Amino acid sequence: MKKAVSLGLATVLAAGSIAGCSSGAGTKDGAQNGGQSGSNGPLKFSISFPTTTGDGYGQRQPDLNKEKWVQRLNKLTNTELDVKLIQREKMSVLFAGNDLPDVLGSLDLPTGKDMAGSVEAGVFQPLDDLLKQYAPNLLKKVPKEAWDSVSYNGKIYGIPDYLTNPSRRGTFIRTDLLEKTGLPAPKTVDEFINVMRAFKKLGVENPYQMRENFKYADVILGAFDVLPYKDQFEKQGDQIVPKFFDVENTQKALQAYKTMYDEGLIPKDFATISSTDYSKNINAGKSGMWSANAAGLKDFRAGIKGVDPSAKVDIIDSPKGGEGKGGYFLYSPMVRTFYINKNVNKEKVAGILKFFEWMTTPEAEKFFSLGVEGENFTVENGKVVYKVPANKEDAQEEGWRSGTLWVAQDATYNKLLLSQSQDGQDTLKAFDTILSKEGLPGIGFYPDLKAFSKFPDLTPLGDTGPKLIIDHMVKMIYGKEPISDWPKVIEEYKAKGGNEIIKEATERYNKKDGVANFTNAKK
Repeated sequence: MKKAVSLGLATVLAAGSIAGCSSGAGTKDGAQNGGQSGSNGPLKFSISFPTTTGDGYGQRQPDLNKEKWVQRLNKLTNTELDVKLIQREKMSVLFAGNDLPDVLGSLDLPTGKDMAGSVEAGVFQPLDDLLKQYAPNLLKKVPKEAWDSVSYNGKIYGIPDYLTNPSRRGTFIRTDLLEKTGLPAPKTVDEFINVMRAFKKLGVENPYQMRENFKYADVILGAFDVLPYKDQFEKQGDQIVPKFFDVENTQKALQAYKTMYDEGLIPKDFATISSTDYSKNINAGKSGMWSANAAGLKDFRAGIKGVDPSAKVDIIDSPKGGEGKGGYFLYSPMVRTFYINKNVNKEKVAGILKFFEWMTTPEAEKFFSLGVEGENFTVENGKVVYKVPANKEDAQEEGWRSGTLWVAQDATYNKLLLSQSQDGQDTLKAFDTILSKEGLPGIGFYPDLKAFSKFPDLTPLGDTGPKLIIDHMVKMIYGKEPISDWPKVIEEYKAKGGNEIIKEATERYNKKDGVANFTNAKK
């Protein structure tokens, strides 16, 4: 039986009546606020949503256009959506085939690698004037920093999901296993490794769950403040350089990873573990600690308890290096962006923007957050009683409704939804008491440095380092290259185009040309 949690109606739904969430309710208002008027029939347009995983509720649907939440969204907004999911890795194939939807969802900026120069080539429409006319509330609600991040040559090209808190990732631990070791939660890198050793003695297969390219496996790089990402440049002397130019701390981080590898505290094949296998290992109860988005706490709890009912999962302080730093990178203000195809006529664009405008309404917040009355929640004595997902499948369906389908939302977390359960309240607490104090500042550039396009092996992404750098890091952890050779790696980086990257970064920094200084204002 699904667990239900009640909460005061006035506290949760001060913005309006809950009745609008019932199945079919709100359709009339939705038709007025999103899409076109009923006399013209539903607004038909195709839209793709980006994904980075090969598993999940959406991927399991035989026909997304007949999926129940898509159908309900259609009814609320008087639309007829043609929905597709596009894996990030297949974006280039999509552009090569020239078969773009009316609205393309992307995880990248207008000038980012995933967009393959399409915005610069005029494939998508500028939206400034159209937003003012058809989506003024959306224009006002999205922070300026987010609009700036989806702009090119001074024009807005995308509708972003945005962040009001740039610190999103956290360090997860199996608290039940930690209790068995008798050790306290680790605070330093040395203590972190000692906990892994204790997990290994308990028979935990992966004391820390690594993944290819250090993606969601960069907690040690963060502890020494040498994350190799696009927004993790820093000033060194009179130059702006990547943080991995800090030779001493990079070597310390690599030595810690090598110790973890040599002692079997991370998978021997860590360099080839896919995102799918990473998730499977965690949800199968094979991992003791891992790094992930903090908003996923309740999903991890649900998944792991499916195989081990006694499991406890919590977010803890990320381990600190010798300088007292720790945590993960700070996200750009844009998480996901939706671009409108240049071939869509102005009338349809107006309807699409009205559809996005509806996404900012209290009606939309209630629909995406709580679902449908009688199915996902009830109202008893003036209180909302929400049916919390009882298993992995239900949790993924909730994520599909409240995350994937909800466009132009504050993607830090869904406070209304999370407040309905103990897992959600624990997530909010982690954001407020842990993540708000973490996050590593850095320098980034929007649009991207032009030199990145010239040297693909030296180009970092938001949470993936340059191929040249990652390859050397992996070889050093495997013992195929000495860690003491890191200065040689930096010289190789410079010789293969890094000097040009540094020169452009320094010039733009000095000119204050599209410079973003990522800091956590809550620290």
